[in-house]
Amino acid sequence: MSERGTRTGSERGTRFTETMLGTARLDEEGRTRRARLDLRVTADSVLRPRGTTEARLTGRIRIAGWADDAQAVGELEISPLARRRIRYRLTFTATGRRLRLDGWKSITPLHPLRSMTTLPFTLYEEGDRRIGEGTLRFPVATGLAPFLASFRFPRRHDVAPLLAPRWRGEHGRTEVWYTTATDPVTGDGLWLHHELTSPTDGAPPFAHGWVAIFPKEGPVAHARFGPEPWRGSADGFTSQGVEARPGSLTGSAGEFRWDLAERGEDAPLFTFPRWSWRRALLPAAQMLPYARASYDGTVTYGDRTLTLKGAPGASARIYGHGNARRWAWLHADLGGGDVLEIVAAVSMRPGLRRLPPLVFLRLRRGGHTWPRRAERAAVGWAGLGRFRATVGLPTWTVTGRAGLRRIRVEVTQSEERTLTLDYADPDRSPAVCRNSEKADAVVRVERWWGRWRPEAQWTLDGTAHAEVGTR
Repeated sequence: MSERGTRTGSERGTRFTETMLGTARLDEEGRTRRARLDLRVTADSVLRPRGTTEARLTGRIRIAGWADDAQAVGELEISPLARRRIRYRLTFTATGRRLRLDGWKSITPLHPLRSMTTLPFTLYEEGDRRIGEGTLRFPVATGLAPFLASFRFPRRHDVAPLLAPRWRGEHGRTEVWYTTATDPVTGDGLWLHHELTSPTDGAPPFAHGWVAIFPKEGPVAHARFGPEPWRGSADGFTSQGVEARPGSLTGSAGEFRWDLAERGEDAPLFTFPRWSWRRALLPAAQMLPYARASYDGTVTYGDRTLTLKGAPGASARIYGHGNARRWAWLHADLGGGDVLEIVAAVSMRPGLRRLPPLVFLRLRRGGHTWPRRAERAAVGWAGLGRFRATVGLPTWTVTGRAGLRRIRVEVTQSEERTLTLDYADPDRSPAVCRNSEKADAVVRVERWWGRWRPEAQWTLDGTAHAEVGTR
């Protein structure tokens, strides 16, 4: 599974994975539990052994019978010579609380191997109240080879051109910036939709959109903004009091106010073929400037404030002639740096509207993307890629095969967790989307080894982002 990056600069970063095993002791119970960290480390520069390198952490923390969070995020300070330490700071959720693991490997010349592989740590609750401690160790005998093999030095990506408006004054176009995220503490889902519409009849272009919160308990809350005349923007979406710019999402609508910082966690992901985004040859195209992102900030509505800290999600871009005749969409953060993006749609164009849904599926796993080319999934209706979608509610499915792998995805959008909104295409024809930022999903991947054998499976309970649209 591989995908070539968009090479827009000469600087390289560093990426690797690390696993550590050990124990944790909780102060409140005085009991020692087994612990495990499976981390993915991403730095924006090549490691500097004599200096200090700041990196981002994502991954899974498990403390037996107490914590299992696959959406842990944090920072890593790599300074083995300058400061003689490698410091880990990781935030995660356990027992409904937001917690922090803080520890460092103290590098000593007398015991270089032991000091480089031993991580004493302390556990804190919000407010810096200590709740436990422990020690993790890097398993040299079994972990060294996978650790060294995981090192990659990818080129850094300039995503600014991917966030800038594509529209150049054409009539009959729609351009969208949208963001979805899940708060790891409350389980609440967030949806921000920013849209530029240029009517087919030559009327002035306008900007509009909406914000929605999908709470773990209770009804979905939302508000619309616009329509307002489109005033243009050089680097993103700008409307009256609403902006979606690189690294920042701010605005207000009705009783909602939001101020969020966005941090990209992965390279761009082209759900449709890369050429379709660059040349706009298809009726529409969708892509993610970052395959994964994290969000910090607040969303207030009514008497409630949702505070996000390292909330996993993503922003995406759409550009085209309007909505499909029928469509389904999924963004699934699978944990550990893995992500799945699906768009299945039936075109409005004559001759295409009677075909089964075209499937665009991209699974990024371990830094590689499958299928290698987006076209492999999309031509499934012709029997070439063998990817098919059954679109409906409350459950829709996608199945497919490419090379020696096959996949089955089942998405469930319960009625109480789904928001129905109506809006219009550039030609004024109506469309309806049914969105859930708290959908369930089961993803199964199998590989051919003389027969089909299970390779990976993920189950998402209320953390999948999904949508079904109809006319």
